[in-house]
Amino acid sequence: MLHGAGVLRIDHLPPLHGHLRVPSAALLPPLAFAALAVAALPALVTRLRFGAALLVAYGAALAWAVLLASSGEGLAWPFTHRQEYLAVLPAVGGDPLGWLASFTERLPAYPTHVRGHPPLPVLVLWVLARVGLPGPLPAALLAVATGCSATVAVALTVRRVAGEEAARRALPYLALTPAAVWIATTMDAFFAGVGAWGVALLVRGGTGGGLPGVLYGAAAGVLLGALPYLSYGLVPYLLVPVVAAVAVRVTRAAVVGCLVGAAAVTAAFAAGGFRWPAGVAATHVEWAADPGAARPYLYFLVANLAVLALLTGPATAAGLAVLTDRAAAVPAVPVGRTVARRVIAVGRTIAGRVVPVGRTVAGPVIPVSRVPNRLGAAAGPVRWPRGGVGALVAAAAVAVLALDVSGVTRGEVERIWVPYAVWISLAATAVPGRRWLAAQAAIGLLLQGLVLSPW
Repeated sequence: MLHGAGVLRIDHLPPLHGHLRVPSAALLPPLAFAALAVAALPALVTRLRFGAALLVAYGAALAWAVLLASSGEGLAWPFTHRQEYLAVLPAVGGDPLGWLASFTERLPAYPTHVRGHPPLPVLVLWVLARVGLPGPLPAALLAVATGCSATVAVALTVRRVAGEEAARRALPYLALTPAAVWIATTMDAFFAGVGAWGVALLVRGGTGGGLPGVLYGAAAGVLLGALPYLSYGLVPYLLVPVVAAVAVRVTRAAVVGCLVGAAAVTAAFAAGGFRWPAGVAATHVEWAADPGAARPYLYFLVANLAVLALLTGPATAAGLAVLTDRAAAVPAVPVGRTVARRVIAVGRTIAGRVVPVGRTVAGPVIPVSRVPNRLGAAAGPVRWPRGGVGALVAAAAVAVLALDVSGVTRGEVERIWVPYAVWISLAATAVPGRRWLAAQAAIGLLLQGLVLSPW
């Protein structure tokens, strides 16, 4: 109705930003791969050594994303648009520091995606070109390879937070995510990988003190500190590492290293002449003058979440239903508790009980069939240890809601939600089974076949 009334003039297939198209026979290769992966991947990641399972899942994620993109316009096609980051590289030339210092001042003259982001994405692609890899294809390969590596980074984080069994259960869903349609190819896939590895490094070194803890924390701080300079919409994402750090009780050394690493990123950009608050203000002026700002707030408040549901798939929706049922049993938390403890408490109740703070990571296996849930069917035995994946899912969901309510993400969120979708998709592990995994792959195939997206 809104589309017919001309309110959604720049959205031809709301809530998605794209056009409807007829599927072609080019979908057969990803369809065949999906069938093979659904049949074999869960068993492989269960039986192999954990390191080998990570490699297999990463290979599956790469193959899934590349095959989907190749069935359409190709892997590099989105980076050929004149509104993309590569179009501004001639302006950078051989003086990246001069370009950085004048970035805010010259922002109105740049392409759409550059005007809507901080300068770091352009600088990343400038470095790629300088090392001899210019053009759309190398940029696309970087984005896809880094984005798919989030499969490994998220699994490593889950292993620290909830145990190896939970991490193995998550791998097939991370590899065959419907979000692969936009992982190949957007720079937001690169952002997803950077953020996921920042969280993984923080929890990896955060349980040990001394120099190793400081070094891991510093590396995590550099990656996490870079997120606000990659996308202004990644500021709420920082709730995920906070919750993960609380869940594994990272050491003070790791926290100090992380803060120092993040501060170093901010200092480097400030020394180069870019002030983040000034960039936010300039980008908001550009956004307010863009047709996207005229989109109806209330419609996209809901429509943005519908897009997130497509990116994360039906298994995630079913898993969130289980999580919500378990969270309903959480007793009232005193006002003095921190937000992070509230989020973790939700994650601890997925098995239908509250786990005391002092309990260890390992926990008993509780058949979901014994715990009533709104799905009405047994999902199989699931181990939900202290904190569990529920804490990570809740953190990412809260971050998405904060962005959604802010009103600055009115449409075109397919790519914006990618960094958050990889964490929210962990909820799918609450409803294991090949049928749910097949449903995830089916949504990816339908999105690729039916939607002509600019990304």
